[in-house]
Amino acid sequence: MDSLFGLLILLAGVGAIVGAATNYMAIKMLFRPYKPIYFMRWRLPLTPGLIPKRRDVLAVQLGKTVSDYLLTPDTIKKKFLSQDIRDNVQAFAKQKITETVFTTEKTINDWLMLANLQHMPALLEQKVDTVIANQFTSVKNTLATKTIQQLLPEDLEPVLDKKIGEAVDQILDKGVVYFQSPEGAKTIKNMLDDFLSSKGSFGGMIQMFMGDSLSLVEKVQRELIRFLQAPGTSALLYRIFSAEWDKIKQRPAMDFMKDVNFDTIEQSIQVYAKEQLAIEARLDKTIHDYWPNGQAWVCDELLPKVMDKAFLAAEEKIEDVLKRLNLAEVVREQVDSFPIAKLEELVLGIISRELRMITWLGGIIGGLVGIVQALIVFMTK
Repeated sequence: MDSLFGLLILLAGVGAIVGAATNYMAIKMLFRPYKPIYFMRWRLPLTPGLIPKRRDVLAVQLGKTVSDYLLTPDTIKKKFLSQDIRDNVQAFAKQKITETVFTTEKTINDWLMLANLQHMPALLEQKVDTVIANQFTSVKNTLATKTIQQLLPEDLEPVLDKKIGEAVDQILDKGVVYFQSPEGAKTIKNMLDDFLSSKGSFGGMIQMFMGDSLSLVEKVQRELIRFLQAPGTSALLYRIFSAEWDKIKQRPAMDFMKDVNFDTIEQSIQVYAKEQLAIEARLDKTIHDYWPNGQAWVCDELLPKVMDKAFLAAEEKIEDVLKRLNLAEVVREQVDSFPIAKLEELVLGIISRELRMITWLGGIIGGLVGIVQALIVFMTK
């Protein structure tokens, strides 16, 4: 009986040690040794370990598994482009727009400071000055190089030409009315008196033959009115005015503006424009001040449409993006370049408890096999 008990203990212990050691070595040989071991010119069998030896195959298979079964277009659409994700993204975007863009605490100047554009007001005023100066230079060049006829609109020139006849008629009518008035008669008398007095005795003789001054004035007045009302007078004035108007139209516009101080006008307009723009004061307001309904429109109208288009575009492009990413190749490269020691540490850290159980299970099975062997040996004696 003692010999049976001792045989059981011996063979069970040996079996347990062999089973546990075998399983432990098998687990270790999944990773160890990391590199092949050579004796002379021959490589020792089972070196390197299984995973280091077949890492290239493992990398390829993992890449195919990830691209074919894990990160497929359908999987990404279900997980990352679902309605829940869309609602969460939209809610987050609304919150950020409300808190940052349409806040009543940040002015436009604050946004410019964040964008490192704190000198924008001064730059805008310089831009206003530059634009006005360029426009004045362009205007002056135009006035100096183009005639009045070239500057006149095509539909305006015939109107102005027509106005010459109307102006002639109006001048003659006004002249008739004036010379018929007492003031016109007085003017004629003064002119005659001045003329005759300037001629000395000859003027006195003329006045003696022509009668008294009043009758002479009446005669001149009648002749002037008759002259002004004559058709030939109107035609003569029309020809004179038309000829002068044609000459004026062929002259550069700048000829009539030589006394205009453009520099003073330009500076005055620049000062007025900057005062009216009041850039500093306008930038010291918030976006909400200029767009009170902006937050509601952006959140309720714009954002949902943008989200729909963005997710729709993502769904349409996701397959193409995955093809371009070539996930199988990315995973293969990462696994192929991942250090074996780190891979071993990672795997063992995850399943260390299970591996200990496997080792203990090997010891238990080895011990049971040893007990069976001991019984067989004892019974066969």
